[in-house]
Order: sequence, then C-alpha cells, then structure tokens
Amino acid sequence: MSKLFQLVLAAVLGSALTLVAYQQMGFTSASNSGNSGIGASQDMPVATNTTLTNFGIPAYTGVGAPTDFTAAAAKSTPAVVHIQSTIQYQATSNQYTNPFDIFGDDFFFGPRGRGGQARPQVATGSGVILSSDGYIVTNNHVVSKATELEVTLYDKRTYKATLIGTDPSTDLAVIKIDDTNLPTLSLANSDEARVGEWVLAVGNPFNLESTVTAGIVSAKGRNIKIVEDKMAIESFIQTDAAVNSGNSGGALVNTSGQLLGINTAIATPTGTYAGYSFAVPANIVGKVVEDLKKYGIVQRAFLGISISNVDGKLAKENNLTVTQGVYVGEMLEDGPAVKAGIVKGDVIVRIDNAEIKSISELQEQIARHRPGDQLAVTVNRKGTEKTMSVVLKNKEGNTDVVTKSSEKSEILATLGAEFENLTNRESTALGIPGGVRVKSLKQGQLSSNTNIREGFIITKVDETVVASTEQLADALQEKKGNGALLKGIYPNAPKSTYFYGIGI
Repeated sequence: MSKLFQLVLAAVLGSALTLVAYQQMGFTSASNSGNSGIGASQDMPVATNTTLTNFGIPAYTGVGAPTDFTAAAAKSTPAVVHIQSTIQYQATSNQYTNPFDIFGDDFFFGPRGRGGQARPQVATGSGVILSSDGYIVTNNHVVSKATELEVTLYDKRTYKATLIGTDPSTDLAVIKIDDTNLPTLSLANSDEARVGEWVLAVGNPFNLESTVTAGIVSAKGRNIKIVEDKMAIESFIQTDAAVNSGNSGGALVNTSGQLLGINTAIATPTGTYAGYSFAVPANIVGKVVEDLKKYGIVQRAFLGISISNVDGKLAKENNLTVTQGVYVGEMLEDGPAVKAGIVKGDVIVRIDNAEIKSISELQEQIARHRPGDQLAVTVNRKGTEKTMSVVLKNKEGNTDVVTKSSEKSEILATLGAEFENLTNRESTALGIPGGVRVKSLKQGQLSSNTNIREGFIITKVDETVVASTEQLADALQEKKGNGALLKGIYPNAPKSTYFYGIGI
C-alpha cells in the first residue's frame, strides 16, 4: 500500500495512550465524537450526471453489469441502528495529570470539566440487530467505555441499551435493547465472498442515519495491524464501499441482503474515506456474538505455536518447497500442536477444507472454534503433505469453559499482590469515598514493572472509580489487552495523587 496511506482505526473510545499513538502516526477517528456533524466533515468532490451514453457508448447490461441494490438496501437498512455512547468522566480537582496522556482527552473531546465539574462526552457509531429480541453487534471501540448507551432504530424509536460483552481481540461487542419482533439481518457465509463481488456498506456516517454506499470486495484476509490487543485477530474483508466517521459497527452486506461483515476500520491520508475500508468477516462475528451471549466472554482456542508468514525469502532460508502458508516456529511443550504430531518447520497449508496462505487466514479459522473442538490440520513437511487431528485448548492448556469470574481472578493474580478493601472508617479518615489497598506484594506486574509500594490505595483505574476488589477486577478486565493507569494515594500523603501504568 502506498506510503501516503496510513491505517486508521474506526474509533474514538480507545485508551488515551492508543489515541495518542494513532494521532502521532496520522491515525484518526472513525466514530463521531462531541458535537461534530456534517459541517465538520471535509467536502467531497461531487460527480456530474455524465454517463457513457453521453459519449455515444451504449450502457453495458450483460453478465457482470452493475447489480440493482434496491432489494438488499431495503432488507438491510431497518436492521442497522444508530448508537450514541456517553462517557461520564469523573470530576477532578487535583493538579496531577496522566503521564501517559500526552495530549489529554481534552485534545480529542474538548474540556471535560475541572474543579468538581464532570462533563459527559458523546460519540456515535452503528450496530446491526442480529436477533428479534434485541441483541445488537457493534464494534468494541464504539461502546467499551460508555457509561450510557442509546440506540435509535431506522423508524426513529429509541432505547437504552445494556452492554452484554466485549471482545477487544476482534474489536467486536454485543449490546441489547428490550423489545421483540425487531428487524434482523442473517449472517452470510463470509468464506463464500469473492473478490470483485458487489457489496453495500450500511451505517450512520457523520450522523447521516441509514446511509447506504456500494463497492466491491477488494481483498480478503487483510491483517492491517490496527487492533490494539495483545491477542489481536485480524482477517478483514477489504472493500471500496465508502465508510466514514460513524460507520463503525455498521453492516457490510452482500447483494442478497445478508450480513457479510462488520465495518471496523478505514485507511486514509485525510481522516475520511479514501477508497479503503475493512470489515470483520461474518464467520468470526457469529462465533464471537454467540460466545458473548452465552458466556459473557469469548472462548478463545489456541494451537500452542509461534508462527510466521511464508514467502520466497523464508522458503529459501529454510529449504521449503512452498512459498505460501504459515511456518511453524517455537512450540508449546505438551500443547495441542505438539500432541497432534506437528513439528517445528512444518508449513500449515490447510485447516479442514480451507486453504491457508497467511497468518490472518489461520487466525480466522481458529477464531471460529472453541477449546475442545477438533480440526484437521494439513501441513507441508519437506514437500509432503500430512494431515493431523488437533484438539484445540484454551490459554490455560485445557478445554474448560472460561468465565468472567475466572478471568478476573487471573488478571488480579498477574498483578502479584494481595488486596483488601478500605473500611468506611479508613475512607472517612482519608477523605476519599473508598479504595483498594495493596496489602502485600509478591512476584508479578506491580513489583516488576512499577515502583508501587505496599500500602498504596487504588482509587481509580483510568477514570473508573474503584472502591472494592471486585470493582478493581471489573475495571481491569475492561482494559484487558491494553494498558491501564492505576491512580491512588498513600495514607501518609493523602493530598497527593500517584499514578502507575501497567499492561494487562
């Protein structure tokens, strides 16, 4: 891709650190924030009504001619909703600032209020109704930080929505509104999408509700390294359908009006549409949504290997007989791949019946499965193909169902500390509403990566107030895959606020 084009995450609700990094690299937001509207967008050139017939060339109507999109548009628009996310920042009156927040949230959202004045900030995006009882899929970055969610339907009905669950690894989330007999979109088999086929993007760009644009599938299996999560899964469908600020979480549909993907990111030198947009494939969407509805958390499966894309250079260096596929590097001892007979130096070329030419394609196939699922993995080993049966495991090396409570316990364990809640008497004496004390430290994140001392009282994780160990775990879980800032005080200096940054 030309150096002029830089990848842009369709988000305004990421962490301050992420936003800063994107801003410095030319990244911009693709969700609407604040009070910006049509007037704040860049003017786009307007095409005249000239057609080929003006030049004496008859319009082409044979095989491959442009499709009539009216049926697909009519079917999809009622199921695509407008989402308004409100972030209620906590007021603060101290003079300390977040050392990770180089520009500050004021840079992106405007002043949030000082000296006890908390001001809510608003961002907007899109979502797709997948079930008639109100389950809606959208992007994680549209809703993850929201304290209040409002959904507006195609017919202008409005609802308060509840966050069901998020998956930072795929940038997907599920919310729910209370109603029945709602219009829905069915999921397409995204494996069947072909490069060159017509698609529609349906969403709410620049708060222009129920906007439909058309384009083609430009590529599949794109990994653009845009999802800010340590276990990011990217295998985007690339299209040239126009996607802009506010389209995040909206629908990419085929000409049958089926959901082919969730529009998530754009690549642009200007911050607005420039011909490149990216959607999470429907086959990943379906599995993530099902997990979030059933478990509240995604059941992620692993092969237990480190991998590299095969190309001509790697093939030459390792005497491989193929120039496409996924090269197997280091392997987890007693991991699923080792137990199945896969060895270092194998090249994965197929999962079940799906050809594998890149890491993104491998990730997409694995992401559709849960721990305990059995896959047929075909590798090329020194020129000969071998197929092995692999039973996928979770990151703990078993097939147990992961729950929210077990994940929260794991997050607290990685910090390497024993925590205890402040009593009401202690909170009153310190002049704070509550907090979580670091009772003791052992080996872990806090002792290895910060200068935190025993006795420190955590009062906030970023802007989320915490008054109990449970609230601390909840706040850290929301930051999973990213960084978090622990804010608090020491009992001997209650007027001073201290900050410690950690990765989760």
